[in-house]
Amino acid sequence: MSPRRTELLTGELRASARGFAFLRTEDDREFYVAPEDLMGALHGDLVQARPHWERVRVPGDRAEAEVVRVLERRTKRVIGTYAKGRDFGLVRPNDARLPEFVVPRGQRGEATPGDLVVGEITRYSDGLRRPEVRVVEAIGRAGQPGVDIAVIVKVYDLPEEFPEAVRREAERAPREVAADEAASRLDLRHLPIVTIDGEDAKDLDDAVSLEEAVGGGYRLGVHIADVAHYVRPDSPLDEEARRRGTSVYLVDRVLPMLPPELSNGICSLNPRVDRLTQSVFIDFDADGKRLGYEFADTVIRTAERMTYTDVAGILVRRDPALVKRYAALVPLFERMAGLARLLRARRMDRGALDFDFPEEKVVLDALGRPVEVRRYERTIADQLIEEFMLAANEAVARHCAGLKIPFMYRVHERPTLEKVTALNQFLHPFGFQLHDPERVRPAELQSILEKVAGRPEERVVSRVLLRSLKQARYSAENLGHFALATRFYTHFTSPIRRYPDLIVHRLLRESRRGGGRLTEVREGLWRDVLPEIAERSSARERVADNADRASVDVKKCEYMEARLGEVFDGIISDVTNYGFYVELPNTIEGLVHVRELADDYYVLDEKSYALVGESTGRRYRLGDAVEIFVIAADRMTRHIDFGLAAARF
Repeated sequence: MSPRRTELLTGELRASARGFAFLRTEDDREFYVAPEDLMGALHGDLVQARPHWERVRVPGDRAEAEVVRVLERRTKRVIGTYAKGRDFGLVRPNDARLPEFVVPRGQRGEATPGDLVVGEITRYSDGLRRPEVRVVEAIGRAGQPGVDIAVIVKVYDLPEEFPEAVRREAERAPREVAADEAASRLDLRHLPIVTIDGEDAKDLDDAVSLEEAVGGGYRLGVHIADVAHYVRPDSPLDEEARRRGTSVYLVDRVLPMLPPELSNGICSLNPRVDRLTQSVFIDFDADGKRLGYEFADTVIRTAERMTYTDVAGILVRRDPALVKRYAALVPLFERMAGLARLLRARRMDRGALDFDFPEEKVVLDALGRPVEVRRYERTIADQLIEEFMLAANEAVARHCAGLKIPFMYRVHERPTLEKVTALNQFLHPFGFQLHDPERVRPAELQSILEKVAGRPEERVVSRVLLRSLKQARYSAENLGHFALATRFYTHFTSPIRRYPDLIVHRLLRESRRGGGRLTEVREGLWRDVLPEIAERSSARERVADNADRASVDVKKCEYMEARLGEVFDGIISDVTNYGFYVELPNTIEGLVHVRELADDYYVLDEKSYALVGESTGRRYRLGDAVEIFVIAADRMTRHIDFGLAAARF
């Protein structure tokens, strides 16, 4: 028998809402799996499959495979709507890639028909019988206030309540800085130090100061909450923070990494109270060139709790009331803005990437209902903090890399040749070409972003370029940061909400106290634990980011549910063979499906990124302005459908 006929593949199953699936193998090959060949495997399962090379219908198309064994069941529970059958119940999952699940008699808990529920899978399908679940929680009815976000919390399995031991430890945290601890640190309470955050922020973990140096240079101080002083290694607080990995910021709530006694209390750099910090001082010349840096355990007292809006009001709008209110700090903000512009210019000169995607702001009422969705415009106030935090993170990483101690880096690896080649092919119709895909540099990609700015295809080019890059992650190995065009980078500036930053604080302090070294025993211990912490923190970050996006999309859908039939102006933001997407000025995006284009049969012209009517020649191109009306918005699927306004009449 041919060895190829006995070959077995191992990989993850990626199911489709239409019943079939794709198998992504460990060596990054992809195979089509027909519904009848799934053998009860679910989306996300790790499976073993037999390839059927003879079933390739079109040369160059995917080969087919059939699942022969499920190696790991990765879906343990399901979120969906409970329905009553004749002799049993059903759970219809919100995730259309999953099948219906049977609820045996006596297993529905408190659920009633129409409830959104959490079901624990008790039996998987063998390909013949349907899978079964036991209802473990009834979340509520679709449309009830708070239920949509509660579903997201369950879907992403986000931790809400803190364990009892963690709560007890948090309650014992001090409410004020101890006088003897403050006396043992570098005292910066005389400096004008400020925090600059969003209006809603309660966990203020970074503050900044700026002093004028001899010769017109700058001495930047970045002062970060000393969470490591209060959260001891292997304590209940530390173990829970490590498990969570990160705070999760949803559209209507925060699920913090640390209990509020710390995150909003003693660790938060609230105004006009003493707080313990770890500080980085970075010296720059008058042109923004870094001259050196140093670190210290410090005590600070911030002068003001500033917001991005108010700082922008001072620096951009020159609001008389704000300028008068913060008169003592206005010169400080102006110097900070000047340094930030220098730092950004130097960062771009070295070839860093800078994606400028529009950000959205969803405004909710007291019941959590969206009353406004608008663009959030970044200003010099946002850029100021961004540049200062980047500078601090890079300085800490550079310092610790130089010590050659075990460390936690924030890395962004070079994209694969396969991805860059595909990107290059995508760019050709727009008049761009990468000179050498094997050695692509971030500066070359940034040049394309700058050239496409303001053109109709700007959004889609930026999106595809971003998707061609790898995801940034945490690593115990220094692999550099491609997008920032730097060899050294870490996350040091947010230990209240990111566990890797807490680890970096511990390593930085331990190395300082050891004269730049760790003991042999400690070095061995750190080398053992850092890879696992990095991997888990990266995974938790991805979950948090996905949950955040899902919560925003849910509220966008809810906002449009109340506007069915209303007409809006928009821009075609993407074109596919099944329709085109339209983005509204407030960042909401919906699909005009080809079925809504009833005046002709439309086909995709890939070269011009347009849908073209075969008979009329009418074209809907990327970047075209269109008038749409809202057909449907579904919070559960987070999908919005538009129709063309002209076609209604």
